[in-house]
Amino acid sequence: DHEAELGLVIGRRAHRVSAANAWDYILGLTCVNDVTARDLQKREAQYTRCKGFDTFAPIGPCVATGLGPSPRTVEGWVNGQRRQSSSTKHLIFPIEHLVEFITFVMTLEPGDIISTGTPEGIGPIVAGDTVTVTVEGAGELTNPVQDE
Repeated sequence: DHEAELGLVIGRRAHRVSAANAWDYILGLTCVNDVTARDLQKREAQYTRCKGFDTFAPIGPCVATGLGPSPRTVEGWVNGQRRQSSSTKHLIFPIEHLVEFITFVMTLEPGDIISTGTPEGIGPIVAGDTVTVTVEGAGELTNPVQDE
């Protein structure tokens, strides 16, 4: 399945960061397609395999800096048809909360990426499809889907 998401790129070592200071640690934003093998996810308790195959989670094409906490539109397209569209203002956990929660569990290093969650509308993709993820202000990531 395709899953369009906003990626937060960490810019400096982040350990026990308060939500109020979260944006001091975010270098920039990028596009993420959090590809998931849904059949495996339904059978296994852990997500390592269903999200960890080679070529899953393409990221890019750039890191957009200087954007700040304004809400961003996140969209997922398959073969030119929009399947997902929402705004980061609708995230279950706000960006600042994610940074705080994660950095109280683990230290993040420069270049680490937090994938923030996906809007409704995820769905299957098959060989021959083209998936595009757009994040307002951070560009557009397009990837072909191929069998190995």
